[in-house]
Amino acid sequence: MSKLDLSTSSLYNIRGKIALVTGGSSGIGKMIAEGFVQNGAKVYIAARKEAQLKATTEELNKIAPGSVQYIVANVGSKAGCDALIAELKKRESKLHILVNNSGITWGAPFVDFPEAKGWDNVMAVNVKSIFYMTAGLADLLEQDATAADPGRVINISSVAGISAQAEGELSAPGSGVWSYNTSKAAANHLTSQLSLTLVRRHINVNAILPGVFPSKMTAFGFQQVGSEGFEAKQPTGRYGHPEDMAGVALFLVSPASTHVTGVHIPLDGGARFLPQAVTGQVKL
Repeated sequence: MSKLDLSTSSLYNIRGKIALVTGGSSGIGKMIAEGFVQNGAKVYIAARKEAQLKATTEELNKIAPGSVQYIVANVGSKAGCDALIAELKKRESKLHILVNNSGITWGAPFVDFPEAKGWDNVMAVNVKSIFYMTAGLADLLEQDATAADPGRVINISSVAGISAQAEGELSAPGSGVWSYNTSKAAANHLTSQLSLTLVRRHINVNAILPGVFPSKMTAFGFQQVGSEGFEAKQPTGRYGHPEDMAGVALFLVSPASTHVTGVHIPLDGGARFLPQAVTGQVKL
């Protein structure tokens, strides 16, 4: 008789793990943090707005058996990443899970797309922060890491990174999100590079590529077309829910995915396979 414990309580056990989730006070980051807390992890959430961090911390600390603390941080620069890393290192000597979730977007007309806010800031938050946070915390992620129980990094990318459509419901008519899509394609490739760099240190690096989930980033689209509009375009008949995001994240940080690294998991209900009509014309 096999002595292997293949029960869900064993395969998905993260009780006692220490996690950091950037952008963890709302949206997808909060979904992931809540999933970790409900399964017994000690979670740090980081974001720019302290009031929102405090409210989310108080809400999630009512959920047993895990716990939540917050750190005010802005990962839009290397200095901001370094400050967050330094603060975490004051509180912890090891880290089991890093979720690079912070992200921003910008929409503007093709011929008037701003450089600083449109390109530089988007690339800084969506790409550079992944590199600097992961590199800066690799030593903590390595502390408890073994081949049987590696450290985990999840980068929250987007199916926009594998789509060429920059104009659509998530930006105003006549505007597009060219830098956002490009940044997410870069985040996907950076995930592959980091997985190769860190695999011998027993740190797994993977990416989740969400489609439409309710968040601040998709709020404009939900206002424009409504929930029904997004549901109508989904092969599954629904957009993403918190349990969808939490479930995939839990898989990627649990014993069930010990042998998984360098993968990009689309989480869009199959919407990426549908032909997308161009909703606006680019005029040069």
